[in-house]
Amino acid sequence: MWYKGLILCFACIGFSWAAKGQQTESVSVHKDTLISLLQHFRAAHEINPPAPRMVSLGTKPVDRSKATRVKKRGFRVQIYSGNNRNEAYAVQSRFKSEYGDIDSYVTYDEPNYRVKVGDFTGRAAANNFMRELRSQYSNVFVFQEDIWVWE
Repeated sequence: MWYKGLILCFACIGFSWAAKGQQTESVSVHKDTLISLLQHFRAAHEINPPAPRMVSLGTKPVDRSKATRVKKRGFRVQIYSGNNRNEAYAVQSRFKSEYGDIDSYVTYDEPNYRVKVGDFTGRAAANNFMRELRSQYSNVFVFQEDIWVWE
């Protein structure tokens, strides 16, 4: 029975020592240089840019008669996902009537149809457009995928 008292004594000493260790008032932070390199890389490739940007659905007008359409890695906003084909095309039609200048795409990945809109080169612009669409569509998400841009 005497060993229970000894265990209790060591437990009390351990708890008081742990409580004293939590009372430190200074904290030093050592930042690894790789973090700065990663932040600069992500900013250069518009992956979570450090400062939010204004929504721009097109950077500057492009003369499409002289430009070519190329595939790039970018972002699209999904506004519909479900197994009803007619509903998917109805959502696409409704979107086209409201935003005629923004491309929309219907894809089928068994068993679901997905409607995705826009060709955004930066995540910030896609996120801003997603926030705008949330009031009109349910289950709106941003996806990274190949997009079409005019050059």
